[in-house]
Amino acid sequence: MTQPKIIFCSQFATEKVLNTSKKFPFIENVIQYGGTALVDGIYAFDNILKDKKYAKPEKEFVGPSQDLNRTAEILLSSGTTGLAKGVEITEWNLLATMNIYKSFTTLGEFIYFHLSKNQDKNGMIDGITGRKTSYSEIKEKALSLAEFLRQIGIKEGDVIGICSENRIEFTITMYSAFFVGAAIVGMNYLYKEGELIHTFQMTQPKIIFCSQFATEKVLNTSKKFPFIENVIQYGGTALVDGIYAFDNILKDKKYAKPEKEFVCPSKDLNRTAVILLSSGTTGLAKGVEVTERNLMASLGIFNEFWKALYNGRELTSINCTPWFQTLGFHSQIICLVENFTLIFLPRFEERPFLNCIQKYKVTHPVIVPSMALFLAKSPLVMEYDLSSLEELHCGGAPLSKELEDNVISRIPNLQGIRQGYGLSETTMTVLISYDIKSKSGSVGTVTKGTYCKVVNSETGKNLGPNEIGELYFKGPQIMKGYIGNDAATKETIDSEGWLRTGDLGYYDDDKYFFIVDRIKEVIKFRACQVPPAELEALLLAHPKIADAGVTGIPNEADGEHPMAFVVKKLNVEVTEQEIKDYIEDIVTDIKKLRGGVKFVNQIPKNATGKILRREL
Repeated sequence: MTQPKIIFCSQFATEKVLNTSKKFPFIENVIQYGGTALVDGIYAFDNILKDKKYAKPEKEFVGPSQDLNRTAEILLSSGTTGLAKGVEITEWNLLATMNIYKSFTTLGEFIYFHLSKNQDKNGMIDGITGRKTSYSEIKEKALSLAEFLRQIGIKEGDVIGICSENRIEFTITMYSAFFVGAAIVGMNYLYKEGELIHTFQMTQPKIIFCSQFATEKVLNTSKKFPFIENVIQYGGTALVDGIYAFDNILKDKKYAKPEKEFVCPSKDLNRTAVILLSSGTTGLAKGVEVTERNLMASLGIFNEFWKALYNGRELTSINCTPWFQTLGFHSQIICLVENFTLIFLPRFEERPFLNCIQKYKVTHPVIVPSMALFLAKSPLVMEYDLSSLEELHCGGAPLSKELEDNVISRIPNLQGIRQGYGLSETTMTVLISYDIKSKSGSVGTVTKGTYCKVVNSETGKNLGPNEIGELYFKGPQIMKGYIGNDAATKETIDSEGWLRTGDLGYYDDDKYFFIVDRIKEVIKFRACQVPPAELEALLLAHPKIADAGVTGIPNEADGEHPMAFVVKKLNVEVTEQEIKDYIEDIVTDIKKLRGGVKFVNQIPKNATGKILRREL
């Protein structure tokens, strides 16, 4: 069965191994452990080690060729139907089991390893054009772009901005940044000038990559900030003279250095890898600093999860959630590490989404609740063959039991919806449904290596099962902090390293968690975050508005819609539509007042002037 070429054995087995081996010509040598062989003509192990001709200098050691699919071990597994079977364990199986994440010194090295391991696979497919990109091509282009970044002066610790829809260049840029030890900040390509100004001031990117939809406003806004040295447009032709075109950089031979000359950044796992924009209730977005250690720890947790569930199966995912946000950003790296094929779309559109599932036989899509609602109710779903779907992975907000059941009932072969819970501040998921048949409405159980407690936010007392309180988390994936905002960091992470989520929830007797409400007042629209305070500040700038408060109202399709409560100035007339139009002209689409405007006599506030949103 195994056809060994050489056999090592102890003295207790030498004679029978030697006699049996004579029946098999492929067995060329038998070596006995110890200093004296029991039989003439075979090697003694200790004598081999003493022989100077085998003592070559360590620096001359040459490892085998790179092939992590090579069999490393054959385990003999007895079954119930007869003799033992030989279980082949690959080098990758063995390394994953040993938690190889601990052996990497930088995120760049980690990404390079996985791109090399999966290099022959078509890792990403553009769902619109059908273009397939192998991990080998992604690696080659990311290395060239990294060399370009080095030559124009990008150093470890610098920040690189990406203002774009989902596209293959986004992924290439992200990996090139990791190769040079720079941090990535993703920005909504629909941002208005004020939102770009805030993001630039906070994160101070040295270079910004953008798609054609954002080039003009990014370039105009960047002129206000001398620390922004370059703007690079994705594609082959820049819309504006004097800026780089992405494709031309990759074609330039001076950046195409041999792969063997690739040099990882210096070892510093506390270096910021990504800045995720997370809106709160106190104003504009905060920048969540996620370190290389945070990211690799989270990926290690995910690897344990995927390994236990899918055992190395080749799966196909589709993702059209924005890559400039937490869920979409991390999905790219997870698919690389877990060897998924990732189908991507620039944004969610109903027919392209369904067509890609049918065409590429998607098995495990990443969705948000608004997409689940579409699958549950749209008549379009019945026009497509979705029988390849095995599981839906849903994040952004909890799904109700009714919505879960409706989706499952409409899609043949769908085993269930796997929910999870996480924040930008926790890097990725900290609660996840390990069992696809877990309790409806639950966001799962605590991930390995993570600590969680439920706390009474008024008394600070730790709560037990079925008691509602604020969720706290602690672990290696908890963010470094909010960039340039020590006060907010201290408010969120206590002296013992516990992160306050601002979310209310509980766990049941089986330690399944359920999210009930939010202490934080951020409005969640289609998994995007809308800060009420930002909208309130804009409303108060209107000449006909005396006071205003904003809150979210539930919406089955989108999660929540921003709704404004407005106190008019005396002796003026202003309509709901006038206020909605005013806000629409100055904010991104997600921040429109879809919940409407209601005129009131006063805004309820506490003694310190804080708006009591629950009374709105």
